[in-house]
Amino acid sequence: MTGGIDETKERLLEAAGMVFSERGFRAATVREICQRAGANLAAVNYYFGDKERLYVESVKRAHARREEAAPLPYWPSDTPPEVKLHGFVQTLLSRMLGDPRSAWQAQLMFREMQQPTAACGELVEEYIRPHFELLQSIIADLAPAGISEQQRRLIAFGIVGQCLYFRIAEPVVRQLLDQTEFAHVEPGRLADHITHWTLAALGRRQFVSPDGVAGRKRQETGR
Repeated sequence: MTGGIDETKERLLEAAGMVFSERGFRAATVREICQRAGANLAAVNYYFGDKERLYVESVKRAHARREEAAPLPYWPSDTPPEVKLHGFVQTLLSRMLGDPRSAWQAQLMFREMQQPTAACGELVEEYIRPHFELLQSIIADLAPAGISEQQRRLIAFGIVGQCLYFRIAEPVVRQLLDQTEFAHVEPGRLADHITHWTLAALGRRQFVSPDGVAGRKRQETGR
């Protein structure tokens, strides 16, 4: 953004996202947000109308930033559904387990899902539902004939749930695994596993990811 007005609005959204992720909507104060943003107290009302609208926009901005950092891959029309599934899962994991410096973005969205406000409805309709429908369309191309829409949705929830586990339960995962094994808990490897798991459940053949599990093992062993 360029220009004083846009820069102030951007600073407010960034500062608000961090404060809301730390304290939640009710405990966060407009005063602290403005102090962090280096903005006048009146700026929130000027740009957003009130604290609630600032919160909604900061949640949406956090999600948009995650999408920008890890966009879905481009798939030509003849791309196999197995490749699409792997790409979708790896993208989702990259957003959830992304740059630790911007961990507050994921924290803010998870806080909103656990304690939903007006932001949740807008987040679902503008961002989450289109991705959920895309995942269901991929599953429809992979699943046996005759599978119901309800079953497709449950499979989609199961895939997302596996991804969420590694974000939400990271402290537990760290304690259950030694340091070497935990180093392998990264989007590419997890996407391989979740894709294999899903395809096996659907009775599909095994899938070799673009990086290739075998290729990764060769790199580790130097052979």
